Amino acid sequence: MAETLLIPQTTDRKAIYDSLIPQLAALTEGEPDLTANLANIAAALKEAFGFFWVGFYLKKENQLVLGPFQGPIACTRIAFNKGVCGAAYTRRETILVPDVEQFPGHIACSSASKSEVVVPVFDKQGEVSMVLDVDSDQLNDFSEVDVEGLERVAALITAFV
Repeated sequence: MAETLLIPQTTDRKAIYDSLIPQLAALTEGEPDLTANLANIAAALKEAFGFFWVGFYLKKENQLVLGPFQGPIACTRIAFNKGVCGAAYTRRETILVPDVEQFPGHIACSSASKSEVVVPVFDKQGEVSMVLDVDSDQLNDFSEVDVEGLERVAALITAFV
């Protein structure tokens, strides 16, 4: 198992995702524990990009429940019909929010969060099992490059959920 990540010294996020995703695959390969894998993925994304907050909300009964994350404390439970996480879960699609204040029903777990991207993670049966939530303390900090990169991370997770 790797103890360090090899992150290109660049601001080109596509190059960073391209370098990081194979490392995440190697890191999680053969590890059966979901919590361990999600914790390492959250830590790697935080380390590689310096995101304000990155983590997972897992489907448990009729809500999303906080899973492994990196960053300040967070909302513990989110209803399927609330906030960006609930919307991504319900719509079964990635949601990119340049300014969280403009998203109807946004849940302010932290007033420092300014933009957000949430990606649904599907299990092998095609059901949403969790969402990957990434927040920035900067407005309009995410682009289609992040959407594509984080969707690749989500696809990697599908292999072990």
